[in-house]
Amino acid sequence: MSAPGVDNKRRRILVAATSVVGAVGVGYLAVPFIASMNPSAKARAAGAPVEADIGKLEPGAMLRVKWRGKPVWVVNRTAEMLAALPELDQLLADPDSAASVQPESCQNATRSLKPKYLVAVGICTHLGCSPTYRPEVAPADLGSEWKGGFFCPCHGSRFDLAGRVYAGAPAPINLEIPKHTYISDTVILVGKGGEAA
Repeated sequence: MSAPGVDNKRRRILVAATSVVGAVGVGYLAVPFIASMNPSAKARAAGAPVEADIGKLEPGAMLRVKWRGKPVWVVNRTAEMLAALPELDQLLADPDSAASVQPESCQNATRSLKPKYLVAVGICTHLGCSPTYRPEVAPADLGSEWKGGFFCPCHGSRFDLAGRVYAGAPAPINLEIPKHTYISDTVILVGKGGEAA
């Protein structure tokens, strides 16, 4: 029963309109709340593969890219740098990279898919410092046996141009080689793959 003088038709329209406005309001509140449960773009990008353009990388030069919050080095090794690698085997802790972290396709003498390019995570395997790139041969501070490589200033670990650690260094294993693939002759995708193009 309705009270006298009450328009039931108008009451139903007002109730329906209020319900629609309320549902829209709940939707506007719910969408951002639900969207906040998804990982942020930054979080998604942190684990995503990263492209590196190596087309203009000069012989002997190094390119730095960031992948998963870590520095990744791409070194364009010269023929002289590659020729010096086997000469160092007797000075290294793990010359065959048997105990190191790298894709199976990079467990070779150059630790790479293509011998010309070294792709390595630029973090020392001792305590996580970032070694410096020292491509010069036999500098006074590193000795006459130095054929170029990476020197960690934190505790003195030394790595050759394949990222292999010298024996007696604080670092226990070679530098990590991340998964990577060649999209083309001038572009590397770090974080995915492990095969040469």
